[in-house]
Amino acid sequence: MISTVEKLRLAMISGIKEDLESVVHDSLSYGHSNGTIEGKYEFVEKIVSGKSDFVSIEFYGQTISVQKNIALVRHSLIANINDGGKPSEIKLKILLVFTKTGKDWKLLARQAVKLI
Repeated sequence: MISTVEKLRLAMISGIKEDLESVVHDSLSYGHSNGTIEGKYEFVEKIVSGKSDFVSIEFYGQTISVQKNIALVRHSLIANINDGGKPSEIKLKILLVFTKTGKDWKLLARQAVKLI
């Protein structure tokens, strides 16, 4: 599971469409800290197009719980972003839900809340 989370982190930084699509489920529900919810298409296209531009992403305090074909991953995230050409830093708490599809783990859901 650690390698799958790392694959997602690297794909979000690189913005390579195939890498992003390889780790997310077709039924993805991707929740942002502002309440916006995206599906797989919106999530991938925002990153590939550069509308959502992650320069760096670091996770800390990560915990992983696996029950059969479901994995829950919690961590805090600090990221440097360049959305719309505006550099800034975000600090979030994240819950990732992965499901095992065949031999692969796929991101099924994600919810973020802002760290205060």
